[in-house]
Amino acid sequence: MNQRGILVVVSGFSGAGKGTLMKELLKRYDNYALSISATTRSPREGELDGREYFFVDKERFQQMIAEGELIEYAQYVNHYYGTPREYVERQMASGKDVILEIEIQGALKVKKRFPDTLLLFVTPPSARELKSRLVGRGTETIEVINARLRRAAEEAAGMEAYDYLLINDEIETCVEEMHQLIQLQHCRTSYHLDFLNQMREELYHLDD
Repeated sequence: MNQRGILVVVSGFSGAGKGTLMKELLKRYDNYALSISATTRSPREGELDGREYFFVDKERFQQMIAEGELIEYAQYVNHYYGTPREYVERQMASGKDVILEIEIQGALKVKKRFPDTLLLFVTPPSARELKSRLVGRGTETIEVINARLRRAAEEAAGMEAYDYLLINDEIETCVEEMHQLIQLQHCRTSYHLDFLNQMREELYHLDD
């Protein structure tokens, strides 16, 4: 059987708990790798280059685009974000399932270029709960929170493009659901074409 890893895209509203889900998934299982995005925005306090993001200037980012070094890229709130191809392909070749935590615009680009990609969308159980979580962070002004909610309303229009919806009501349950969906993806016939061809060949020659 083909042991190559698969590509998974996780998107969701700001405040849906994507980051917490990712951390818990990687803590519980060792067969996942979280893709690190390149970005032109400045590091926030506590962020390190090569850990949270690859921090590059706009000139370097445009060079990466021109030289085909990115699987996808998008502009979001005046900054560029993109997924470096080399890191993702190296991890998948080693058997790791690579998770890209990106927004809808980038997710659809990945799906178009790599049709077998698994798209997962994370949402709280209600819009009221989403607002409660954003307010509960205590780190942003009401203006920023309202801007995030308006952005969520725009993103909601694209939810049907995803393969599965994950309602993040209880973190333990949601992590296990995410893990099971990803593992189920490994059974898709498109990931085992070599095996299927071999099986057909062997069956054809059984009477030889």
